[in-house]
Amino acid sequence: MRSLFDDLPHFDRDRLALRLAALAERKILVGTSSWKYAGWLDQIYSRERYTSRGRFAKKRFEAECLAEYAEVFPAVCGDFAFYQFPTPEFWSKLFRQVPPHFQFALKVPEQITRLEFTKVARHPGPAGQRNPMFLDADLLKSAFLDLLEPHHRNVAVLILEFGALPRQDAENPEQFLNSLDKFLHVIGRRFRLAVEVRNAELLVPAYFNCLRAHGAAHVYNAWAKMPDLPVQMAIPGSMTADFLVCRALLKRGRPYEEAVSMFAPYAEVREPYMPAREGLRELVQIDSSAPLPRMIFVNNRLEGNAPTTIEAVIA
Repeated sequence: MRSLFDDLPHFDRDRLALRLAALAERKILVGTSSWKYAGWLDQIYSRERYTSRGRFAKKRFEAECLAEYAEVFPAVCGDFAFYQFPTPEFWSKLFRQVPPHFQFALKVPEQITRLEFTKVARHPGPAGQRNPMFLDADLLKSAFLDLLEPHHRNVAVLILEFGALPRQDAENPEQFLNSLDKFLHVIGRRFRLAVEVRNAELLVPAYFNCLRAHGAAHVYNAWAKMPDLPVQMAIPGSMTADFLVCRALLKRGRPYEEAVSMFAPYAEVREPYMPAREGLRELVQIDSSAPLPRMIFVNNRLEGNAPTTIEAVIA
């Protein structure tokens, strides 16, 4: 019996690198969300580079694989920054691993973007309590932006990811949008900024107008409870900046934990998700009058293996 992939060419790392480089020349940067996946060995990563005495050296792989990733992809989304305020030493070590042209999209730490604490262990307050650091512009400047300034050329965009807001805040977003407006005004335009929301109720003119006023982009995001990418892209006024950002993360309706269970260790595509692929292709192929640059990132949790998804989209 033929499979879905019988008519697809064998995955070719060099072919993918050439296609991605050609897109990057047109200011279309396509990459993945994070990069430390052993499931990509013998695909993106050369196993022998991380083998010591006949055994795979996981610690060495995680410390060094970014350099090999950058041989294929022109950009990556650094999800790690969501969970910490990295030190100057961390930033220097990170940026030394990539060539001068390589670009990072970095998520702003969740201490800035989380409205309420949850039951997750890394959150310092009781579940349901409001976060006193929410949209603290001074904290972001001193603990994040100032430290990134020496590496400005390698930072394509900073992403403010707002997890799903409580229902009362999402259905009556005036307070959230006022806070966001003030925050973006104080932060200014030292870096490109993009905003990712996880409540479909927020995709209203007031939200897009707020972003447009500050030159920030809406992140078109494929996520469990968000409209599919083509639906978001069709919303009038959703292009709010002179650049585009997209993150294809999850199939609509699928919880994150379910995707991890289905797809780990992310060595192959297990379930193509056509609505996301349709939106990704449109963002890559959209006419030249649309904003540039375009930054497009694909997560393993979307279909099982981000490099193969990307190869299919840009073929």
